[in-house]
Amino acid sequence: MDRHLWIIRGGDRLEGEVRVPGAKNAVLPALAAALLTPERCVLRQVPDITDVRIMVEILETLGARVEVAGDVHGLALAVEARDLPHHRVPPDKMERVRSSSFLLGPLLARVGRATLFSPGGCDLGPRPIDLHVKGLRAMGARIDTEDGGVQAQVDRLHGAQIHLDYPSVGATENLMLAGVLAEGTTVIINAAREPEIVDLGILLDRMGAHVRGAGTSTIRIEGVARLAGTEHTVIPDRIVTGTLVLAAVMTRGDLRLRGVIPDHVRSLLMNLGGEGVHIEAGEDWIRVRARGRLAPVRLRTLPYPGFPTDLQAPLVAALTLADGSSRVRETIFTRRFAHVEPLIRMGASIEVKGDELFVAGVRALRGTTVEARDLRAGAALVLAGLAAEGETVIRGGEQIDRGYAALDRLLQSLGAKVSVKARESA
Repeated sequence: MDRHLWIIRGGDRLEGEVRVPGAKNAVLPALAAALLTPERCVLRQVPDITDVRIMVEILETLGARVEVAGDVHGLALAVEARDLPHHRVPPDKMERVRSSSFLLGPLLARVGRATLFSPGGCDLGPRPIDLHVKGLRAMGARIDTEDGGVQAQVDRLHGAQIHLDYPSVGATENLMLAGVLAEGTTVIINAAREPEIVDLGILLDRMGAHVRGAGTSTIRIEGVARLAGTEHTVIPDRIVTGTLVLAAVMTRGDLRLRGVIPDHVRSLLMNLGGEGVHIEAGEDWIRVRARGRLAPVRLRTLPYPGFPTDLQAPLVAALTLADGSSRVRETIFTRRFAHVEPLIRMGASIEVKGDELFVAGVRALRGTTVEARDLRAGAALVLAGLAAEGETVIRGGEQIDRGYAALDRLLQSLGAKVSVKARESA
């Protein structure tokens, strides 16, 4: 398999205007939702990323027909799941994308059977799907979780009141996907409140579902007998938005982002201060102008509307050049520090104490060879490379492709010296 090498010559300011693509974390559950109806569903503003391509392959394996076309703002995907003759998700595909676990609810709701294996994605520590399983069992599903997989079946799901021990995004979405075709009323208490939950609720309602409360801690779903096809444009990616905001700050650039929802990144914008760092926002745009160093922060990652764990690594990269010392606590995942050692190799001053990072701002980072071990760590290393002195080589750049569509070309259009090459794996 080819592995990608990112080569970055740092020191250039990012300047210009760019439109942010659709959200990875919104389109993946939307693709799962398309299995709930035999009719055609069209998703627009879809990012052309690896995780989306793998999810499309999985849907086709299950029997759905997927048409992929270019769109002015990304991809347009047309999914028609007229028949679903297969209910088993192949383990070789399942292990490549964690969001394949979203298929459990739709398959049970539509065909009454599902066989899944341990989902993949980034290695961020234990990420069990026990909340998914507990909720689906409450809805009548018979589920066997032995041997590292999940085998589930049901005659028909029924509504239930489900209290989540933790506001898990994945569990909330899976139970929403299951509940829309269940018999009766499903109530999810302590539900996740992320914007992607709201987007999924809007899509399901357009398909004929009755979902109320998406975006609040209590979601109420009145089951229906059948859903219809529809068209839906996914929301802009708030993590890509935040990453580009931080890229502008780190390179002391002048960047305008279009097609965004500023409120979705409010927790980031509120923490970006410092002399010479100016941020303006309108209804669907953000402008970042940076001439000085970022002010230090003290924060912790939290479920939405708190600071997102997916922006922790990119923010830490920016804080390595801040004017002072910062303290960042990671409360969501136990192993989300894959960016620390590579950043230290580049000259950063970071100390890890349990679930906290202590980051002392340095004068400059220096280019060297580092490895991206997960998606967001890879993004952090790209940011560091843009600001570093000299050349940075990032191995394992295919991790970045999982969540950022053609990020190298986007950065090139803003003035960065970036190239991506493929090399044969040893």
